[in-house]
Amino acid sequence: MAEETCDVVVIGAGLSGVGAASRLKIHHPNLSVRIFEAREDLGGTWDLFRYPGIRSDSDMYTLGYPFRPWHLPKSLTDGPSIKNYIRETAEEYGVYERIEFQTRVTEMSFNSDEAMWTTKIRRDDGSTETVRSRFVISGVGYYDYERGHVPMMGGEEDFKGEILEPQFWPEDLDFQDKKIAVIGSGATAVTIVPAMAEQGAGFVTMVQRSPTYIASLPAKDPWFDTVSKVLPSKATYKFFRIKRLLMGTATYQLSRRYPQWMKKQIRKATEEALDGKLPVEPHFTPTYNPWDQRFCLVPDNDLFEAIKKDKATVVTGGIDRFTEDGLLMEDGTKIEADIVVKATGLKLKPLSGMNIFVDGERFVFGDSYIYKGFMFSGIPNFAGMFGYTNASWTLKTDLASRYFCRLIDEMKAKGAEIIVPDYGSERPDPHPAIDLMASYVNRDIDQFPKQGGERPWRNHQSYIADYFDMKFSKLDDGVMAFRQRSPQSELVMKEAAE
Repeated sequence: MAEETCDVVVIGAGLSGVGAASRLKIHHPNLSVRIFEAREDLGGTWDLFRYPGIRSDSDMYTLGYPFRPWHLPKSLTDGPSIKNYIRETAEEYGVYERIEFQTRVTEMSFNSDEAMWTTKIRRDDGSTETVRSRFVISGVGYYDYERGHVPMMGGEEDFKGEILEPQFWPEDLDFQDKKIAVIGSGATAVTIVPAMAEQGAGFVTMVQRSPTYIASLPAKDPWFDTVSKVLPSKATYKFFRIKRLLMGTATYQLSRRYPQWMKKQIRKATEEALDGKLPVEPHFTPTYNPWDQRFCLVPDNDLFEAIKKDKATVVTGGIDRFTEDGLLMEDGTKIEADIVVKATGLKLKPLSGMNIFVDGERFVFGDSYIYKGFMFSGIPNFAGMFGYTNASWTLKTDLASRYFCRLIDEMKAKGAEIIVPDYGSERPDPHPAIDLMASYVNRDIDQFPKQGGERPWRNHQSYIADYFDMKFSKLDDGVMAFRQRSPQSELVMKEAAE
């Protein structure tokens, strides 16, 4: 097994991984970086999911990288455009040439005596390699990309049509003039339903056990043409980025502080969008408060337009079982279908389930505490890029990447070789790492590190607060420990070299 050495290993070549590698290139161009991507191409989520209508429900002014502004008019854009944006960024910043595709990380081990990570990789061709590095950055997020949450509902073996999962969408699927049932009410379902309806399906039924809050935004900001004529492109980008940040923050804060008022506003907007075609209750009236779970955003009312055009509908209630020709609901309603799509949610799998060892001991991720939303107590020289749950993912991961670059500078100034968050003798009060009541979170939250009750162990899901904290706060804050290898280990290494 070959063994190579570099400064930084980056795992994953999606939005987070390419963003982190680009930041390293900008702030530390002399560091050697290797990027390992398990798939055949970059893009992460935007390469994996290929179902009809795949798009982001975050605007590109905030989902894109601030160092490479999004200048196209359409801000709620499709998956292929996002993947192309990631590719162009990787090429422009010299990151693409460093990506090693079809290469999976199987194990990581940190040795404090050497202040080095040892990362084991396995390629799809069967070859293996061991890579030593000073730092490791994970950009793989916390979803299980190998399988979604796909519950069995009974009777699947009796169904004569096709049953599909969004993560494994067949490229040659012919759904023209066919009846489609999409099980689910989350972002994936509300994307697939109008897209299949518009692309030629005979009729599409969204089957949901319970509803989700759905709001519409224009795919192209109505102010774009006017502002872009007055301001240069860079200023136009900053204008819309700030506008979207303020709107998103205001929506979230109003939802948390005045949930009943927010419910009324959402209901009113939904009633206007449906124009009496389908009753708001029970199909669009969740039992929980806004932002207890994620909002679903749809561009230009596309879901509601499909319903008004009699191309789609929504059925709310429990599913009894599959039948030969569709689904039977618990209330006896029959839904005919040639194709059933199980858009029933994601599974959480932090760091893709990689095995991590620190000084020979297996590291239990769920026993650690998360520091500033991206580093973890007990794991030295390591960053895990996790985005916001209430705003664009990249807002947080880019802040984290910049902060990590600042920490590297501070290490150099102090002559330190190891950085690790350390809460000392007082363990913070434990709280779940993700403050959402969603089923997919509750199923697997025990796999995640805890967060504390206050900074820096508390992730407040606030970009504005995090921006000032991570840009201007003191790096040596009494929690982040800057350490060196022990003199004894340096002597042993020197003697071995001689």
